[in-house]
Amino acid sequence: LFAPHYAKPMPVACTAETAPIRETAEMDSALVCTLAQGEQFAVLDLSGGIAWGYCVKDHLVGYVPISALDLPQ
Repeated sequence: LFAPHYAKPMPVACTAETAPIRETAEMDSALVCTLAQGEQFAVLDLSGGIAWGYCVKDHLVGYVPISALDLPQ
């Protein structure tokens, strides 16, 4: 797979009780799955308050609000 750049996944924990993983960055897009509190999400990109990446447990890809993740300041 060719890409202009590659990102090293940054695993972070879900700090919210639950957090939606959505198909697109739009918060009304289809739900892929839900992260439970403490579950790991591998962040590949951050933009506009949304993290794009994948759930470490089952490798489902999507977008999560950064407010639901334990990101370093």
